Amino acid sequence: MTPEELLPDILLERFRGRAASYDRDNAFFHEDLSELVEAGYLKLFVPADDGGLGFGLEAAAQCQRRLATAAPATALAVNMHLVWTGVAQVLKSRGDASLDFVLKEAAAGEIFAFGNSEAGNDSVLFDSRTTAEPMPDGGYSFTGTKIFTSLSPAWTRLGIFGKDPHARDGGGELVHGFITRDTAGYRTLDDWDTLGMRASQSGTTVLEGACVPAERIFRKLPVGPNRDPLIFAIFACFETLLAAVYTGLGERALAVGVETVKRRTSFKNGGRSYAQDPDIRWKVADAAMAMDNLYPQLGSVASDVDSLVDHGPQWFPKLVGLKVNATETARRVVDLAIRVSGGSSYFRGSELERLYRDVLAGMFHPSDDESAHNTVANAWLGPLAD
Repeated sequence: MTPEELLPDILLERFRGRAASYDRDNAFFHEDLSELVEAGYLKLFVPADDGGLGFGLEAAAQCQRRLATAAPATALAVNMHLVWTGVAQVLKSRGDASLDFVLKEAAAGEIFAFGNSEAGNDSVLFDSRTTAEPMPDGGYSFTGTKIFTSLSPAWTRLGIFGKDPHARDGGGELVHGFITRDTAGYRTLDDWDTLGMRASQSGTTVLEGACVPAERIFRKLPVGPNRDPLIFAIFACFETLLAAVYTGLGERALAVGVETVKRRTSFKNGGRSYAQDPDIRWKVADAAMAMDNLYPQLGSVASDVDSLVDHGPQWFPKLVGLKVNATETARRVVDLAIRVSGGSSYFRGSELERLYRDVLAGMFHPSDDESAHNTVANAWLGPLAD
């Protein structure tokens, strides 16, 4: 099945038609999610033998890019489910079965969400401000606060991690596990009232002794950077699928800008279309060339993950570079689209006005601009001297 067959134009138009109301009402995308579930979209990474589509990262990224042209906030939230199922698939393809249960549960209809982000934790996956307290039965009790928990109203499985500060001779250990919707000891705050990406409803999750049984603990890692396959799989899926969403957003902004330019006419030039204005044409060409540079980068990185290409120490620079390029390119393209579309795009309810707000969320996702540049500089120049 192709992305076009899975997400036909008629379905995308329904999503696009609801996006404005979700944004205006600060509402979750219940109808979109229901249609995506019915279409089997949440089983992109689930093997065909288990009733899924058996897609790899490249095909899934194409789907997310296409979905984001209609409803960026819907695509961004669905990303979090696809990250976990994608991580399971990436690990499985490399001989690691530790998250096979994620694929089986996704096949059964469970919805996964990503509960790792923490305010003020710029170490991202390499440390945690959440406490993971070991319990006698081998499980852990988690206490801490997770932010940007997309899919808050709908997830049935939430991946979390925290630090057991006493493990490994006091060096600390990062413990990864999943809670379920009926786990005791957590609260979801109704605090998602943001500039953009409103339909994602990425509310704060407060863990207050949420217990994860031993069988739901799937990784224990040392504090600090490490080469565990889980870290690579999370970065590969998170950064690539995130880039796909913002690529789709930029693609849509360019299309809307072009449509608007063709409709606009110039009074001073005798009613001629702005499509004949050299300055406007330059801006449209600038946006189109920026997007053309992004598509092959997205496809190449995703394909290399699927093909088990070994980029060694260059893998993380490639992944964070893709994310920054996608989010920054999309932001630039939206800006250009607004500039060529005139004052109508400034009004609430304009699609470009909404895309302008949505695209700004890209700067807040890890890896941020500073972290990404540090990663790339270290890969090419080595670390800073003490």
